Amino acid sequence: MLRLLIIFFIISFSHPIQAINKDDLLVVAVVTNQNDGYHRFIRSLNIYGYKYEIYGLDQVVTNAEQKMKILRENLVRYKDDKTKIILYTDGYNVILTQGPDFILNKFETLKPARIVFGAEDICWPDQNLQNDYPMVASNEKRFLNSGGFMGYASNIYEMITSENEINDEQLFFTKIFLDKTLRNKWSIILDKRADIFMNLNDAINELELPTNGDEVYVHNTRTDSIPTVIHGNSRAKKSLNYLSNYIARTWSSSDGCLQCKENVFDVTQIDDLKQWPMVYIALFIEYPTPFLREYFEKIIKITYPKQRLGILIHNQVEYHKNITEQYLKKFKQDEYKFVKYLNVVDDITEGEAREQAIRECQNDKCDYLFILDSIAHIDQPDTLIQLINFNRTVIAPMLLQPGQTWSNFWGDYSDQGFYQRSPDYMDIINYKKMGLFNVPHVANVYLINGSFLQRFTPKYIDSQIDPDIKFCQSLRDAGHFMYVNNELNYGHLIDADNFNISLTKPELYEIFNNVKDWKARYLHPDYYKTLEPNVTLEQPCPDVYWFPFVTKEFTEDLINLVETYNQWSGSSHNDARLAGGYENVPTDDIHMTQVGLQEHWLYILRDIVQPMQQKVFTGYYSDPPKATLSFVVRYMPDRQNKLRPHHDASTYTVNLALNDVGKDFEGGGCRFARYNCSVVSTRRGWGLLQPGRLTHLHEDLPITKGIRYIMVSFVDP
Repeated sequence: MLRLLIIFFIISFSHPIQAINKDDLLVVAVVTNQNDGYHRFIRSLNIYGYKYEIYGLDQVVTNAEQKMKILRENLVRYKDDKTKIILYTDGYNVILTQGPDFILNKFETLKPARIVFGAEDICWPDQNLQNDYPMVASNEKRFLNSGGFMGYASNIYEMITSENEINDEQLFFTKIFLDKTLRNKWSIILDKRADIFMNLNDAINELELPTNGDEVYVHNTRTDSIPTVIHGNSRAKKSLNYLSNYIARTWSSSDGCLQCKENVFDVTQIDDLKQWPMVYIALFIEYPTPFLREYFEKIIKITYPKQRLGILIHNQVEYHKNITEQYLKKFKQDEYKFVKYLNVVDDITEGEAREQAIRECQNDKCDYLFILDSIAHIDQPDTLIQLINFNRTVIAPMLLQPGQTWSNFWGDYSDQGFYQRSPDYMDIINYKKMGLFNVPHVANVYLINGSFLQRFTPKYIDSQIDPDIKFCQSLRDAGHFMYVNNELNYGHLIDADNFNISLTKPELYEIFNNVKDWKARYLHPDYYKTLEPNVTLEQPCPDVYWFPFVTKEFTEDLINLVETYNQWSGSSHNDARLAGGYENVPTDDIHMTQVGLQEHWLYILRDIVQPMQQKVFTGYYSDPPKATLSFVVRYMPDRQNKLRPHHDASTYTVNLALNDVGKDFEGGGCRFARYNCSVVSTRRGWGLLQPGRLTHLHEDLPITKGIRYIMVSFVDP
């Protein structure tokens, strides 16, 4: 490796040693479709200053014979040129990674060869010919690959015109090479050490990506070479796409993503908002999804002129019908260009709905189609503008499930077409590498360029695979690229796998699966401010601390849950729910165990209550906090309206007010006998922390009107 680096240094920074003038080098390719692969190929040629000619653009080519005919017709002008060097290569799945001087130096070292073909380890299309090939060393490549060759123009022209019909170019060139007479006639050799051509099929594991200064280059560890023409042949297209994120000056070791700054379109430079690109937003609700209200709210907050947005909603979930139609009305009341709704009764499958969104954009010639699944929460309102700025065919903002490695993109895929982790996946999702990455699969949220949809129609419907997999497969098969960007924290993914809509208030139970969204909905907005070191908690009574705990919505949902359950204990001393069957100081209550929230509440105690406890009761630490009794108490004038003086069976107690004094009930409160101090002006959503045993004998004061709800938890009994 050291020897290789020294050679690379000399070639890169010394005076050229080749006798061939770099102006005599011409790169040629036959290309009919200007897809993303073609543009990437051209970019690499321009980056390194190659002269090139592209043949066949906008022509229809269906077989090798037509392709070679186009090549012959265009190279005839060079048939007598004894100095011109032709580098022929595939124009879709190739990237050049060094400049003309570098490649000519390599070619010069291979003399007396006049034509050099790329080589690989697989003999095709006829494996029976493999024994006809000369033997090579174990670290060399034995078999010809016709996807790239380089040589003198006169010899190449003579070679490609040696037969009138070429039905299979790989077989044609293979037979020429295996014919010793022809091989010697044109001095043909194989680039068996990958000095120039690197064919990636079944060889990606040979490569590493070192840097020379800021530039990333390809090193073949098996042949100890630095190839220049990197060819993603056969199944290796995905490997080339992976490499393309780093080589050919797309990535810098010091500046990161270089291609992020290329070919951008800053829509904010258009002063007249009526001239902004027209974007159709397609929303897909295909399965029960928690926190759907927040999903819709974030869509409304997207930073973009509403008159340049159209909304298409597909909802396949009866449970979500009401909330979807509520937001449908909001969308219609705003200035969106149109709002269309495909609901449950329309009986349209997910694949059909997604393809309809494509057609809507195609028919109306929309500029962009923005796909948003119900699990994709856009937390950054400028996301759409940022995606448009990158000006790519298909681009997704990176979204993760918080605290997980699950994202909305794949770094790689298996031969069977399913998820596989790429070497850089963890670096990307952990923001160790930030930029624009060519990936084989995006889902849930992505932007499709409308001009691209005028030329190509992605597919979603396949009875064997999911719509998102079919979509990405159809793009890959046609040579179109998908990108993911992680330069901003665009949003996050919801985990909908275990969302149980049979529950009365199912989001209440989502603290394990979607804690970020649970807290956004249910945790009091001032909670974290109270934890700041310079903030002192209020003490309405000695050693009794008030703190903002939960939102009004939490209290409403919890009351709704227990009232729907409606199996109140009746404040009886005999209580089968308890281990001993007897309660000394009974209340009219429902335990968290009864409504399936006990484990959730223990999580809340540890994650939310315990930091507050440690702030006020310094020196006491119990992790995790334990609470066998946590329950909602209901006080009513005609049932239990108060509670006699008692000590709690706890080290400390959490007492949470669930409704409003003076509005929902009158009277009530808590009196601490030792201090003759009462807390009567309770605050909905606020918690009281108080010591349990010994010092804080207390009683619940009688209510005179309405219903009072509190939640109580005896911590560390």
